[in-house]
Amino acid sequence: SIAILLYLARKFKTPDHWYPSDLQKRARVDEYLSWQHVNIRGKGSKLFLTKVLLPLLTGQPLPPEKLEGVTEELNVVLKQFEEKFLQDKPFIAGSEISLADLVALVELMQPVGAGYDLFEERPKLAEWRRRVEEAVGKPLFQEAHEGILNTKNL
Repeated sequence: SIAILLYLARKFKTPDHWYPSDLQKRARVDEYLSWQHVNIRGKGSKLFLTKVLLPLLTGQPLPPEKLEGVTEELNVVLKQFEEKFLQDKPFIAGSEISLADLVALVELMQPVGAGYDLFEERPKLAEWRRRVEEAVGKPLFQEAHEGILNTKNL
């Protein structure tokens, strides 16, 4: 939950880059955290549900046209994410990682776990992912995403 993340950042006085005290940087973080619910989270989760969970629950294969529509919806918000939030910056709020980057990448890993490599044809997005992974630490990143990345084995 976004509320819990913000609470933890404040309570434990995390390093400033996670939830910046600079008002403009904080506004960028807040803007993304508000936008992502119905965009990145909404469309990424929809793809995951449609491609992985519904076929598991119903035992029926997914109609290709259904998957195409859901994938296109995700592609639209990915383009908006790159153009509006990443622009030409290393991270969403500027030169350092923030909670916005962490939340964004976690949400984007759901479609990846469903077998849709959304980074493959998006070099800007792939490079941003690499920076976020490096900032968090690759072993921790892999551990945190182990469950979602293994769902395709269901």
